[in-house]
Amino acid sequence: MRTAVKNHPKHWVKKVKTKRIEMGNKDKEIVTIDGKEVTLDRLIKAYRDSKEEKKSQKSALKKRKQEQELKPYQSELIKLQRYIEAQNKKMIILFEGRDAAGKGGTIRRVTRYMNEKHYRVVALGKPTEEQRTQWYYQKYVSHFPRGGEIVLFDRSWYNRAMVETVFSFCTQREYGDFIRGVKGFEKDLVRQGIVLVKLYFSVTKDEQARRFERRKTDPLRQWKLSEIDVQAQDKWDEFTNTKYHMLKQSHTHNAPWTIIRSNDKHKARLEAIKVILNSINYDDRDESLDYTVDPDIVISGARELEIMNAQRTNQGKFIN
Repeated sequence: MRTAVKNHPKHWVKKVKTKRIEMGNKDKEIVTIDGKEVTLDRLIKAYRDSKEEKKSQKSALKKRKQEQELKPYQSELIKLQRYIEAQNKKMIILFEGRDAAGKGGTIRRVTRYMNEKHYRVVALGKPTEEQRTQWYYQKYVSHFPRGGEIVLFDRSWYNRAMVETVFSFCTQREYGDFIRGVKGFEKDLVRQGIVLVKLYFSVTKDEQARRFERRKTDPLRQWKLSEIDVQAQDKWDEFTNTKYHMLKQSHTHNAPWTIIRSNDKHKARLEAIKVILNSINYDDRDESLDYTVDPDIVISGARELEIMNAQRTNQGKFIN
């Protein structure tokens, strides 16, 4: 009997001979290719392995293309960093958003080629007993940049407005004190010459669930999955309500929020870098690059509030 093999790798022949033989308690179909016999099960496995290898190669090529697309903008970040150093300026970038929204990956792309002597990434853990007795902002202020330095906060003082509030890690009074004082705190920072960029990474519930599932099954990502992450899906609506109130109380002309839609990680990273580059008029900018942000990815804090208000009016609840 001759059988056509469809979707075969190029190095396989188009037609083969097949026969059945008894092996143990099971019949096995044997395929003859170029005079060599192989079981159909083994042939199918080889086909699947080949298909998986092609898929892996395609994914690697896609990632390489994306990394190449980032490089011109990462080169601009180096120029921005040199300008800040030369002008003795100070820059703070806040990375906020839901768990698994892509904050850490974006920070790594932002800093990949920067001079390590002139930037720091700050990711603080839960406060110590001593810190609980101090002024709330004190532990953050102690990590503020010196002249000529950029500090990137992987979560910031807005922990109090988000995680601490949702999980009742702070009292209502502590939350109220923060919300009433944060505008003045940030206004003073900007008045003193600090360049403050506030980024909020926004991911959909389904995409967050998919990323959590990957963290559970991927040994290289399991360390990212915390007890807080496990509860994030159940508390989705609470986080959304808290996000709304945080934006409403802390989006100001002096210190505006920029929302980054981050379901597509690559686009989110590219657009976040553009936002950072557009925050300072640094020297020797490459004018051949497109610094215009994608309006489907980058949303102003004011526009996000309008969208959320419309959702609540039309559907009775927030969605984002």
